[in-house]
Amino acid sequence: MTQDSAQGGKRRGRGPGRTTRADWVQAALETLIAEGVDRVRVLELARRLECARSSFYWYFKNRAELLDSLLEHWQQTNTQLLVAAAARPAETINFAVGQLIADWAAPGEFDIPLDLAVRDWARRSDAVRRAVDSSDAQRIEAFAAMFRRYGYPQAEAEVRAQILYFHQFGYDALDRRESWDTRLGRSADYLYCLTGKTAGTAEVAALAEAVRRNLATAQQAPRPAG
Repeated sequence: MTQDSAQGGKRRGRGPGRTTRADWVQAALETLIAEGVDRVRVLELARRLECARSSFYWYFKNRAELLDSLLEHWQQTNTQLLVAAAARPAETINFAVGQLIADWAAPGEFDIPLDLAVRDWARRSDAVRRAVDSSDAQRIEAFAAMFRRYGYPQAEAEVRAQILYFHQFGYDALDRRESWDTRLGRSADYLYCLTGKTAGTAEVAALAEAVRRNLATAQQAPRPAG
């Protein structure tokens, strides 16, 4: 157990020796997303946290250990969220895909900027590239398993899983500036194209409800301290 776990992860104030491990990780995540991995440096983070650089070594052996923590956080949030969402029971494949998309697309669930930042990092590190490839494979297999549960043949399930994954991830990477009203207005067509099954009124409504619920939750969530 880390020291900040024993302290409940609570912030103890700013200044030398007054940060938690969670503070360092959060500052590193924000820096990774905003400026890239090259700027995730102990001195830069200490300045951001307004504390002594030496306090970093109370929680981490070195910068490499901090970077490993960032990858672990990414896996535990984004990858595990998608795997869990794909495994949730649903009455039909359209309900299943709808709840998966809602968790992925709505802010507050899947961390889109973090995923993009890790992929940019992977261009500079073979080890991170392997982690990203492994994560992609794990996510796509979870999607394929979801399709197989609803009777899709193995080969078709794998192809539809890739289409679903690349569609949603491409949407994020392109940073489409489309309103949620417009996007949700196309839900029936999206579901049909992704699953090959005509979406009923209840399936379309469930997707819209889940997205709006996640959006409302994200708006109410407290902003992390930087």
